[in-house]
Amino acid sequence: MKVALCRPNYQSHLITPPLGIGYLSSYLKMEGVETKIIDGLKSNMNEEEIVKEASWADLVGVTMMSSYYIEAKAIIKKLKSRGKKVVIGGPLVTALPRYMIKNTCADYAVIGEGEKPLLKIVKAMAEKKQIKRLHKAGYIKNLSGLPIPDWEQMDPRRYPRAPHGGVVKHFPVAPVITSRGCPFECKFCASPMLWQRRIRFRQPEEVVEEIEYLKWRFGVREIHFEDDNLTLGREHVEKICRLMIKKKLDLAWATPNGIRADKVDLSLLRLMKRSGCYFVAFGIESGNQQILDEVAKHSRLAVIEKAVRLAHRAGLLTQGFFIFGLPGETEATIEQTIKFAKKLPLDKAQFLLLDVIPGSALWDELKFADKVNWALDSFHEVSWCPETIDKEALRQAQGKAFRSFFLRPKQTWGMLKLIKPSQLPYVIRRLRDFRVAG
Repeated sequence: MKVALCRPNYQSHLITPPLGIGYLSSYLKMEGVETKIIDGLKSNMNEEEIVKEASWADLVGVTMMSSYYIEAKAIIKKLKSRGKKVVIGGPLVTALPRYMIKNTCADYAVIGEGEKPLLKIVKAMAEKKQIKRLHKAGYIKNLSGLPIPDWEQMDPRRYPRAPHGGVVKHFPVAPVITSRGCPFECKFCASPMLWQRRIRFRQPEEVVEEIEYLKWRFGVREIHFEDDNLTLGREHVEKICRLMIKKKLDLAWATPNGIRADKVDLSLLRLMKRSGCYFVAFGIESGNQQILDEVAKHSRLAVIEKAVRLAHRAGLLTQGFFIFGLPGETEATIEQTIKFAKKLPLDKAQFLLLDVIPGSALWDELKFADKVNWALDSFHEVSWCPETIDKEALRQAQGKAFRSFFLRPKQTWGMLKLIKPSQLPYVIRRLRDFRVAG
């Protein structure tokens, strides 16, 4: 059996190796299945090019997220018109399996972690057995049973300089996960549905072995830990740090996906710094405590401020993630958030408009399935507006916040020092898309 695993091409500031299909590929290969990863985003491929590349396969897997539902659907339509068997998976399929299989006309859909059910489909096809359309995965309890992602097909050296976080210290960069899942229940996030508020950790030794492999095989000089929350298991992250120090890996690393403010202290941050960490991001979301409480963030503004100041004290660069348009948002709370962001010793800040995503509690509470516009440009347009604020005021908040935060001498100079010439096209695009310049 031959299996192609595809990521569509779509508008994105981040162009990094797709770990999800990387894990699927290596798992299938471990079981003797021939695979090909087709990363349309990395190679800037159009639909026809992706379909032509996938023509080699007996089964084509297409990963789906709400940000590229339209592109994925178009690829699947072309694949089906040429007689290909198609299986879909990813967060969007897990959130809306019946809707997705009906509206894409895919043959099969995998709900949840894809390794085992995808292999089951492949084996059933090879044996010409009857195959059901929906395959719900159980959770893999022991992550040690999984091989590392198929890095040979996702060579970090061949990815453009558009990493998570925007600017980096060194290239090449490789993303790594040390755990799967998150136990928290933020209403704007799909994680509680995707992982059922569970978390499982890889063995620290195995994580560091993968990092060593990336360094010596591909010359990787920086690691981005993409866990939902790297620091949630303190002993886990401490052991990873100590192993990196012991092995003298001399690599820079960062947490661009964010860590929780209530799961760090000065001693841990200093250990992270010693092991090569130079940058941490925090999911802050709002400068208004009532809004944080409303979306079940379970964070206190005082705790957030303390954590950011401790990270700064430990010598780490810091970034805060903020969302405008959460329930209860007003023009006054937007001002509070901007003021709070500028009060903290943050080197960077990311201000986003709320995107109500499938699988999140807000999606259900707002009955958003009846309102979704898959073509909406969430960088610039409001997907949902609370009744407490004017829609145009909300739409303008993002650009206002970026300008207020970054157009200060210290922040401007700090960002200029971080940007490498080869990254300028991507940075300029970010400035335009997030309305920093006007």
